[in-house]
Amino acid sequence: MIKFYDLKKVNQRYEAAFHEKFEQFMQRGWYILGDEVALFEENFANYCQSKHCVGVGNGLDALVLIFKAYIELGKLEKGDEVIVPANTYIASILAILQADLVPVLVEPKLETFNLNPDLIVEKITSKTKAILVVHLYGQLTEMDKIEAIAKQNNLLVIEDAAQSHGTDSGVKSSESGVGIAKAYSFYPSKNLGCLGDGGAVVTNDDDLNSIIRAMRNYGSEKKYVNDFIGINSRLDELQAAFLNVKLPDLDADNQKRREIANRYLDEIKNDKVALPFYDGSTNHVFHLFVIRTENRNELQEYLKENGIETMIHYPVPPHQQKALKEFNSLSFPITEKIHREVLSLPISPELAEEEVSRIIYALNHY
Repeated sequence: MIKFYDLKKVNQRYEAAFHEKFEQFMQRGWYILGDEVALFEENFANYCQSKHCVGVGNGLDALVLIFKAYIELGKLEKGDEVIVPANTYIASILAILQADLVPVLVEPKLETFNLNPDLIVEKITSKTKAILVVHLYGQLTEMDKIEAIAKQNNLLVIEDAAQSHGTDSGVKSSESGVGIAKAYSFYPSKNLGCLGDGGAVVTNDDDLNSIIRAMRNYGSEKKYVNDFIGINSRLDELQAAFLNVKLPDLDADNQKRREIANRYLDEIKNDKVALPFYDGSTNHVFHLFVIRTENRNELQEYLKENGIETMIHYPVPPHQQKALKEFNSLSFPITEKIHREVLSLPISPELAEEEVSRIIYALNHY
C-alpha cells in the first residue's frame, strides 16, 4: 500500500539528530521557552523574511492570538466582521469566533480553491474590519488584489498560512499600511511538521509581536505581572528543537513536492479527473495535491483496491457543520461542489518515482 503520507518515513532521516537534540534538552534542564524556542523563532523569522516570529502551541492558537492582539491594539473590536473563505478548514472560522468576532463567508475560485477577490467587495459592510485569507492546500492566494481591496477599505489582512510554509509571500506587504500577520501550524503532517502540536505567528508589526509574546504566556511579559487576559500557548521547547533540525530542508522538500506535482499534471490524462491549477511558480508548495471528480467515493475505493491510500480535505464544508448551526441555512454552491468532489493524492518528499508512476497509471486506467 502506498501510504497517503508516511510520517515515520518522513522523520526517519532525522532520527539521529532528534536523539542528539533530546540529549541536549535533557542536559540543559530547561523545558519551557528556552534556547531552542528562541533559536527557532529567530530562524523561522529569517526564513520568512520577517522581523518577528512568536512560537505558540498550535496553528489555531496562532490565529486566535492575532485577532485578540488586534483587539488589544484597538484595531479590532468584539463584534467586528472578518471576511473568510467559505471552503476553509473549520479552524480558520473557529479562531474568528473564539476572538468574539463575526465570520463572513465568501466563495472561493473553483480553479484555485482560494478566496475569490472579485466577491469580497460586495460582502464589505460598515462592520467589516479584516480579511482572513487562507492559502489552502499550499497555494498562495491572490494577495496583490486582496491587499488593494484592503487598503481601499481600511481593512486588516491576516494570513492563515497553516498549509503554505515556504511560499514566496514573505510578509513584505506589511509596509502597505494595511497591517499583516501570518499564522503557521507545525502539525506533524505539514510541510514543516514537528512531532506533536506547534504553531507560530510571523509579523513585522512590533506592537503586535509584543502583545502576542505576552498573551501566549498568560498575558505576562514579566513573571507574575500580567498586562493582558492571556492564555497558555507556548511552543514546546523539544518540538522547537526538532523544527530547528528540519527547517534547513524545507525548500528542498517543497521542490520535491513540486516535481511530483508536475508529473501528476503532465502525465495524468483522464477526462473524469479535474487537476488543480498551478502557474509553475514557487507560489505553491503542494502541501496537498487535490483533484476533483464527480465520482469521488468510487474513485477513492478504486485507488484503495489498487494499493493507493488517499484522503478527503474536507468532506463537510464549515457552513454545514453542526458546530456552526447559525450558518447551516446558507448556500455556497462552489464550496459545496468542492467539498463533494475533492480527493487528495499522495504527495511527499519521500514518495519514490515508481510509486508516483503507479499512482499515475492507476488514475489513467480509471
